[in-house]
Amino acid sequence: MKISHLLIILSSGILFACTSSPKFTQAELGNRTAPLLEIDSFKFKDLNKNGTLDPYEDWRLPVDQRINDLIAQMTLEEKVGFMLISTTRLAGDFAFQAGAPRGEITSGFNEEDLIQPNNMFTRQTLATPLMSASGTTKGVKERHLRHFILRANTSAQIMAEWSDNLQALCEDTRLGIPAIVASNPRNHITMDAAIGLSQGATVFSKWPGELGLSATKDLELVRKFADIARQEWASVGIRKGYQYMADLATEPRWQRNEGTFGEDADWAAAMMREVVLGFQGEKLGLGSVALTTKHFPGGGPQVEGQDPHFDFGKDQHYPGGMFDYHLKPFQAAIDAGTSAIMPYYAKPIDTEYEEVAFAYNKGIIKDLLRGKMGFQGIINSDTGPIEMQPWGMEKYSIEERYGKALEAGVDLFSGTGDPTQLMAAVTKGYVTEERLNESVFRLLKEKFDLGLFENPYVDVEQAKKLVGNPEFQKAGDLAMRKSIVLLKNDQQLLPIKAKTKVYFETYFEKSQDAAPSIPFTSSNPSWEFELVGTQDEADLVVLWLNPHFNSLFSSNGSEIHVNLSKNKINTDYVNGVLSKKPTVTVINFTNPWVISEIEGAGLHTLVATFGTTPEAILDVLAGKVNPSGKLPFTIPVSVEAVKSNLSDVPGYQEKEGYALYKFGYGLSY
Repeated sequence: MKISHLLIILSSGILFACTSSPKFTQAELGNRTAPLLEIDSFKFKDLNKNGTLDPYEDWRLPVDQRINDLIAQMTLEEKVGFMLISTTRLAGDFAFQAGAPRGEITSGFNEEDLIQPNNMFTRQTLATPLMSASGTTKGVKERHLRHFILRANTSAQIMAEWSDNLQALCEDTRLGIPAIVASNPRNHITMDAAIGLSQGATVFSKWPGELGLSATKDLELVRKFADIARQEWASVGIRKGYQYMADLATEPRWQRNEGTFGEDADWAAAMMREVVLGFQGEKLGLGSVALTTKHFPGGGPQVEGQDPHFDFGKDQHYPGGMFDYHLKPFQAAIDAGTSAIMPYYAKPIDTEYEEVAFAYNKGIIKDLLRGKMGFQGIINSDTGPIEMQPWGMEKYSIEERYGKALEAGVDLFSGTGDPTQLMAAVTKGYVTEERLNESVFRLLKEKFDLGLFENPYVDVEQAKKLVGNPEFQKAGDLAMRKSIVLLKNDQQLLPIKAKTKVYFETYFEKSQDAAPSIPFTSSNPSWEFELVGTQDEADLVVLWLNPHFNSLFSSNGSEIHVNLSKNKINTDYVNGVLSKKPTVTVINFTNPWVISEIEGAGLHTLVATFGTTPEAILDVLAGKVNPSGKLPFTIPVSVEAVKSNLSDVPGYQEKEGYALYKFGYGLSY
């Protein structure tokens, strides 16, 4: 196209815009203290209380124009505070506070600053104590914080009331900038429901773990899940999700495989597309929950499976030369419009990139993620790379680290509620205010697109009705059943025949003081077989094994094992059961466990789960639901195979003889 033709088109567009009269529909406004202005028969919130309609308050204007006007009114202190996101605590919430009493969580504010002298991950003394959570009122009014991570596990009513209280506090400030509240996943049955990973069981609808969602092989159901979760989250005021993990489960020993969609990049990419579109929609809007896809450029290929939360796990390598393979799910999330991306803590070794943690890595963020892959949204650091995991930057000051991370492209820093040191990085010349403005622009755009400037408030009564309602849970129950994978049925014990006496035992070692075997009974059985209370009474035993690591955050750098006996399963006991009675062995796979210790003559029937319920398992075993799930990762044949694996290579592409069951495997009746 010639330049002259382009100018004609542009000028005619401008002429049309100037001569036509756009029609607007009154935006829904929610306010507590900001006065309303009425202009041209429309109403607007006077957020800065100056009696005049400023451009940033005018919902009729283009978002970019509103943002630029607001940035011009913000002080340097307000911009710096705006670039931090940290834990927020409700009244009675003492998360992270060692030795604190367990209180009743209410919808009020916790006004205590939480100062941590030690690195919460390494447990080493910090050079500078860290404010991991700010007292709420001080955080909003003095430190200018507007990004918060909600970690409390409480009722829909309390969350919704607290959210409204927080937004009212923000509205009653100089510019009335609303808050955005983020959370880790809240809808999944998980084994390691540690703070910072997943909330585990909550009042929200319950679904299989992320691996289980993947195992359903049902993208339509995955989209439905994300849309349901979106509605629940938005109803209580959570409008930002620290999810989902686009990382690949290519290293069986990595302890965060449970939060992934498995080992196959193309399938994980398809999953990422559905969850992003389900939570956000085609673009961010009034009912959206903005997602933060993590952990770029893909956790998983960790040396010996160790995690980069810790010094002993800081290296990430690609012995199979498959760096680009791990980018596929991130590209899918970008193409679907993910609002933010979170780099991981690790530093790459033996690649073309600088050996510094990804949050400091200009080649990874600016050149690869933004330049080559086209991502234009928010870069949100993981919790604490400046203060706690500065891998490759250990010798530099905190102010220098901020400068390096900002140069690399980070927009939002997670883990501290104290803006002092980021401000010092500016005053010492490590970063310019112009660079801050770039990040503040992106962060404000997310809030404007979500409609938070018009109405950040929620309907508490509606939230109580919506969250975890029976219709939503019905869909979750279906997903749990579709997530179950039948691996072996050699003696045709399944489906269980009518009138069979069945003993169902959940085996889960919590501590030395608690019995690991928990019989399952039901007050309202819907199966044609009979549930009995002991193995001796049974014709058939269902033994549901739940192997598990210690919590990720108790890691100490020792060798990571994936065989059952090293992960809280008494294999002698299991083999004893297998030798005595016809047995259906069910194993919950948070990782690709090696099952060779029980894979003898007695293991005729094998079922895999990925976070589900006894009722879902029994519906499948009874034949009420025909098993249709497929493995989201490869199950290795031996410990030796795991030790010799290539950490960046999916199991089904490992050398011949690696797999006991390959990715995508699953039987039906």
